[in-house]
Amino acid sequence: MPDKRSVDELTIEELEQILLMRKRQARLERLRRLGSSRAPAAHLLSETEDEPPAPARRERRPAPAEPTPARRRVNLRWVRDTFLLIVEILALIGLLIVLGASLLNLRTLNQEVAQAREPAPTPTPTPLIQVKVLPGAHAPPSSISSVPQRLADLVQPLVPVPIPTPGPQSPTRIVIPSIGVDAPVVEGDDWEQLKKGAGHHIGSANPGERGNCIISAHNDIFGEIFRDLEKVELEDEVLVYAGDIVFRYIVKAKRIVDPDDVTVMAPTSTPVLTLITCYPYMIDTHRLVVIAELAR
Repeated sequence: MPDKRSVDELTIEELEQILLMRKRQARLERLRRLGSSRAPAAHLLSETEDEPPAPARRERRPAPAEPTPARRRVNLRWVRDTFLLIVEILALIGLLIVLGASLLNLRTLNQEVAQAREPAPTPTPTPLIQVKVLPGAHAPPSSISSVPQRLADLVQPLVPVPIPTPGPQSPTRIVIPSIGVDAPVVEGDDWEQLKKGAGHHIGSANPGERGNCIISAHNDIFGEIFRDLEKVELEDEVLVYAGDIVFRYIVKAKRIVDPDDVTVMAPTSTPVLTLITCYPYMIDTHRLVVIAELAR
């Protein structure tokens, strides 16, 4: 059945085949005309040289061999990050434990100060302290003659000092309205006395007197009386009571000094109030000093 498609509808391969067939028919027609009934095979084969070469086949390239999986290496960066994370977690846990222990210790100390402030029985008069101190664990001797000869040179007799008792003009109460302080004042500022309140330094001036009236208190234990002393501003007032009499002081200076800087306790020629506490909070490497002058 003849192909009735138009030339535009044929592919290039089909057109080449049609052209090749027509060339063969033309050759056969020429051979007939020349009277040759047999066409040499070689001649026919030679004629085919005009045929277009067959399209070259694409060579299949072998697919690249998949790389063999390398040995799994240890991720050092992951190990390092994991180790640092564990260290940070342990440090945080340790910090929380220390903080909890500090708060528990602080609570215990504040309970002790509350117990220490409870009314105590009327003290009986105490005689002068006449004790001779020996080094080591020896009991205090009754007289210097009872001290062994080899330790006699080490005995230092103490000067008799009376135990201080609050006088009628001694400070009994301190009030700082700007930071909410209202605490009792006791005579003396050693460790045991500061458990009961703010301590008036023995030998310093009394409230309202000419001289330096020195009052100290803790900022982080035993009631935290001076916890916010650092928040006191200049021109704030401080009220110091001596029994029913109140003396009004005005803050004039604030200083942070080393613990051995005793110049702030030096006597003055005018009525001055010096407040002292440890600084900074819970570290206590320095002292915070607030200086106030008696209001006229």
